[in-house]
Order: sequence, then structure tokens, then C-alpha cells
Amino acid sequence: MPHRLSTIFATAALLGGSLAGAAPAAADTEDISPPGANNWSCTPSEEHPHPVILVPGTFESMVKNWSTLSPVLAGQGYCVFALNYGTTNGIDATGPVADSAAELGSFVDAVLAATGARKVDLVGHSQGGMMPRYYIGFLGGAKKVNHLVGIAPSNHGTEGVLVPAGEDAPLTTSDTSFLCQACADQEAGSPFLTELNSIGDTVSGPSYTVISTRYDEVVTPYTSQFLAGPARQVTNITIQDKCALDLIEHDQAPNDPVVHRLVTHALAQDGPADAKFQPRCL
Repeated sequence: MPHRLSTIFATAALLGGSLAGAAPAAADTEDISPPGANNWSCTPSEEHPHPVILVPGTFESMVKNWSTLSPVLAGQGYCVFALNYGTTNGIDATGPVADSAAELGSFVDAVLAATGARKVDLVGHSQGGMMPRYYIGFLGGAKKVNHLVGIAPSNHGTEGVLVPAGEDAPLTTSDTSFLCQACADQEAGSPFLTELNSIGDTVSGPSYTVISTRYDEVVTPYTSQFLAGPARQVTNITIQDKCALDLIEHDQAPNDPVVHRLVTHALAQDGPADAKFQPRCL
């Protein structure tokens, strides 16, 4: 791979993958589900009436993003589902975000048909925490989503400058969109984000919970992840306000036990997470 293309891959990965600098792995030829997910015969219980759909972030497959949270939720009795989406050039979650939202919509319909549920809960990481807002706000998802829980979501994009290692000039939108339109879409002020947020951060119907870390080095500033809305509909949580010694960063946030506790608390509420909830920190 030419040097220019390899550096674009590595720096574009800042918007959804590890900062280690390695190019993301190509999508598997078969979709591998995380443990506990995609049991299409699962029937939602009275205690957990809404199936939970796990939505991975940029460059991430469902099995990589949700291998730890999925079995936790399944073990608590949820019907858990997960998907891969937006695959371009063999790489997951890199296509135009609006197109990925349409894919999510089709998956939601399939889950509702299989389970007989009226609505779903969505839990997403990074792009996966932001992209469902397009489905909710523009593609009719507001009537089908009970709660959106975003883990380090790119709700207002990142202000970070993508600079290839060893080069002085930052990547341009045309550079990132060549291999990863989703990366260009997640740059702060992008046309996509301008459209997404033109109707406001929320719409009537679903509840919204945002879980962020002060140590996020990808979606910056981390406060850009927060959503504006009334307390009855929106709760924004900073992990370190709950557990000051938790140093979790962007990429590994879905694997953090504290995040797991915040997610399971949020899903158990009739509305967004209780801002006063204190998870166990160890």
C-alpha cells in the first residue's frame, strides 16, 4: 500500500479505532456475532420488553466492539442483537453515515419483526452512538426507538486535526472521504453533521443517555459528545464524575466495567439514566 494511503488509514482510525497507528483489519467474510447476541428466537420478557441493538463505531466490527458488553446484557435477560454496517473497501463502518443509518433502520425492522416488540433500545459506540440519531430524526426511527445510549458518541464531530505521521499537512476532507466517508462526516462542521443537528440534538419520543470520558483522545473536546435537552429526556454522564480514578479512553470505553454498569442502569430506566446514579467503581 502506498505510504500516503497507509497514513490516511492510520490517522482516519482516530475517529473510531485505536490510536496505536495500525491500519484497521478488513471486515470478516462472515459476520461474527458477539457472545450472547443475535438469537433470533429470543422473546423479550416483561422485565426487559425492548430488544437491545448494539451499534459499533468506525472501523469496528460488532464482535470486536461488543465482546464484553453483549454477554453482560444477555446474562441479565435482554434480547441482544448487533450488526455490522457501512462496509466499504472491506472495512466496517466507513461508508456515508446517512447510508449506514438506513442499514440500521432495516436491521431494527428485522429485530422488531422477529421479536414482536414495539420498540428497541440502541447502545452505540462513537459513530455508532451518533449515527442512530440520523435514523431517529430523518428516517422514521423515533417511533421505533425507546432509548439511545451513546458511549463516547461523535454527536457534534471531533475538532481534532488529522495529521499523517511524518507529514506536515493535515488530511483534507477529500483525503478522508476517499477511503472513509464516515471519517469526513464526523469532522466538526461537516455537511453531514450540519444536517444532523439542524433539527436539534433530540426529537420527541426516545430517551437519550450519553456516557463520556475526560480522557477521550478521539472525539474532542469530550464535551462535544453531550446532547442538549430537558432532564426528562436527556442525561449526560462523565465517567470521572462518578469514578474519578477511571482512566478509560475512547477505544476501550465499551469494555469498561463502569461503563457496563452505567449502560445497564440506563436501560433499566423509564426515561434516560438517573443523573444521580452512582455505579460501583472497582
